[in-house]
Amino acid sequence: MFKDKESFKKAFTRQMLDKLGLPLEEASEADVYKILSGMIREHVGRDWAKTNTLYKAQQEKQVYYFSMEFLIGRLLGNNLLNLGILDMVREALKELGYPFADVEEQESDAGLGNGGLGRLAACFLDSLASLQYAGNGTGIRYKYGLFEQKIMDGNQVELPDYWLQRGNEWEVRRPDKQVEVRFWGNVVTRELHGRLIFETVQYEAVRAIPYDVPIIGFGHPHINTLRLWSAESMMDPFRQPSGQDGSYYRYLDYNRSVESISEFLYPDDSHYEGKLLRLKQQYFLCSAGVQSVLRTFEKLNLPLTQLPDKVAIQINDTHPTLVIPELIRILIDDNGFGWEDAWDITNRVVGYTNHTILSEALEKWPVQMVRELLPRIYMIIEEIDRRLRIELMQRYPSDPDRISRMAIMENNQIRMAHLAISGSHSTNGVAALHTEILKKREMKDFYELYPSRFNNKTNGITHRRWLIYANPALAKLVSECIGTRWIKHPQELNGLIKCCRNAGFQSAFANVKRHNKEKLANYIFDKQGIRVNPESLFDIQVKRLHAYKRQLLNVLHIVHLYNQLKENPGMDIVPRTFIFGAKAAPSYYLAKRIIKLINTVAGRINGDASVKDVLKVVFLENYSVSLAEKIIPAADVSEQISTASKEASGTGNMKFMMNGAITVGTMDGANVEMHEMLGDDNMFIFGLSAEQVQNYYQYGGYSAWDMYNSDSRIHEVMDQLIVPGLICSFDNEFRDIYQSVLDHNDEYFVLKDFASYSEAHLNIDLAFRNRQDWQKKAILNVAHSGKFSSDCTIRGYASEIWRLIPVQKK
Repeated sequence: MFKDKESFKKAFTRQMLDKLGLPLEEASEADVYKILSGMIREHVGRDWAKTNTLYKAQQEKQVYYFSMEFLIGRLLGNNLLNLGILDMVREALKELGYPFADVEEQESDAGLGNGGLGRLAACFLDSLASLQYAGNGTGIRYKYGLFEQKIMDGNQVELPDYWLQRGNEWEVRRPDKQVEVRFWGNVVTRELHGRLIFETVQYEAVRAIPYDVPIIGFGHPHINTLRLWSAESMMDPFRQPSGQDGSYYRYLDYNRSVESISEFLYPDDSHYEGKLLRLKQQYFLCSAGVQSVLRTFEKLNLPLTQLPDKVAIQINDTHPTLVIPELIRILIDDNGFGWEDAWDITNRVVGYTNHTILSEALEKWPVQMVRELLPRIYMIIEEIDRRLRIELMQRYPSDPDRISRMAIMENNQIRMAHLAISGSHSTNGVAALHTEILKKREMKDFYELYPSRFNNKTNGITHRRWLIYANPALAKLVSECIGTRWIKHPQELNGLIKCCRNAGFQSAFANVKRHNKEKLANYIFDKQGIRVNPESLFDIQVKRLHAYKRQLLNVLHIVHLYNQLKENPGMDIVPRTFIFGAKAAPSYYLAKRIIKLINTVAGRINGDASVKDVLKVVFLENYSVSLAEKIIPAADVSEQISTASKEASGTGNMKFMMNGAITVGTMDGANVEMHEMLGDDNMFIFGLSAEQVQNYYQYGGYSAWDMYNSDSRIHEVMDQLIVPGLICSFDNEFRDIYQSVLDHNDEYFVLKDFASYSEAHLNIDLAFRNRQDWQKKAILNVAHSGKFSSDCTIRGYASEIWRLIPVQKK
């Protein structure tokens, strides 16, 4: 891109003058960001076009990753890293008087996701491009992200996340690639040449406009595409005879309804209108995406019967499941295929990734809503269900209960996971334990019917983003120890095993961690005015706030530690800084109350001078990718404490591990695979097993009140939720949390695991005192983290599900 630092500085200064008419000394950080990102986009544009031309010329099979979320974070630093010029640009800007960190702050985190689902999709796109696979992302260009979180009086307050307010320097609007998506209407059938023709009339049309974002592969000019769809109104949206209810006000209502489709990520679905909007979003994504995929395929001049040889579609959880009936619709209605051929093509093209084993999170849609909003799609789902029932009756003629359990449509609900499994050739879980639970419990019936379709692909994270970029000092130290091959071959991080007992390496490793902790401590003070001690143990839990992730267990244990310190001021304890970051869904009342509890506890402890050097609690608002990049490299302890059997995989656990944090966790999700490599010596495992949890659910035998009455520590901390004192300011301040645990019998076993969790923290206290041994444990965590690179995961998807090979220039 640039020969050297001096050539970059000259080009940059010239661009500032040519494009903004500003001499460098008058430019703001925002101006610098705009010019720098524009230079990158211009440069990669040529390679982007070459990549797409290469795919077409070589007729390479392409995968399209459909996801409602792509939590890509900021792209400036990541793009410079993948282009191999990050350090050069950082130094050049510093010499020009602009610290790179200040320039980066001008870029908003893209509001395209919420949590692990979306961050996984972003990591996968990075790996696809870096490994030279023909891979594309398909999502929605939300005008607003989930929300911007503010903490006011300890409570979460949601503000609009207008991340596009200053524009998006990385996207390219493609109006020439627009497609039409249709809602409502009626299906008319007629016979033509001996076959039924289905036509939807009087529908409402929406224009889908794609915005393309280049995804730059690491180390070479291989540029894939993230295509994000925006909903826009049409001049003539109502396909019906003129003069019938075509009023101006109806058009205004239509305009507003169209805007809402791509306005917010995850609208509140606790009421009918919100649920309808979510369904609209999902079909909008699927219809626009599938039409675009087929348009690209048409350029190969091949018959549609060869679609499975050239196209793979992976649906990320059930949100994009309508890809299945939409592809069938286009094949039958627009291309004249019969049902069997359309079904066979679709089944061979689509793969499904399951991300949840929470039954309440398995998506279902009301039959009537789907029938009204998507009448032709409903007919196709109904036919898929009918044929599945016939198959099941033939296979299990004397088991009507099984047929009811497995049906796609039952009790006036459409079960999207059942549709996804039935209509695809592959269903994968995202951790070994998760996949086994799917096969043996949640989807046991389907596994018995289609055993060859089920497989595991443990989640992964891109080590480029989460180690090289987020923790450059550690990445440099690793390379000094084992060389640089690990950058392209992350599993070679295991070469660090030989360094873990080296005193010099341990000391250098500790210095890197100390530096990262100092940076985070300064950030906390700048943002919240709280002084934390970098010498203290940084114990961190940052993730989406949900009851099963058990932030409540963490904060109740902190209250217990505080009680001990108040009773025994001279108690010998390693100083701790507990750091939280989490967003709760706006309608998730209990989760928001837990945020209030954490902040209330933080206020009490941080304001108590008697424990100021021993205990601190910090809740960092508006958790995001860019904030995670500051937090994770500074962690000593990673809290991965979900109720066993509830977390499908987790990816935060992998990011912390890769940055030298030691996990305290349950045997849940990918923690199990981490433990297989690290053993008890290098993790702090506690709590019920997945099997024990399931036994309690199935057979009973657990009483939260018994735990409350038998353990004085639990009794004390639970009472402190409702009785004014060290925590509460008034009677019953947290009665709702108290009741959720005790009166609803502690659904996620917070009290059952409390004693084991407390013991794990005693072990952490003891282990942290021996800094040399602690560093050894931390280094071993980094050494074993290469297995969890998304490069490894993507290679598995490519070879075993998509049948892709890397694209080589000829």
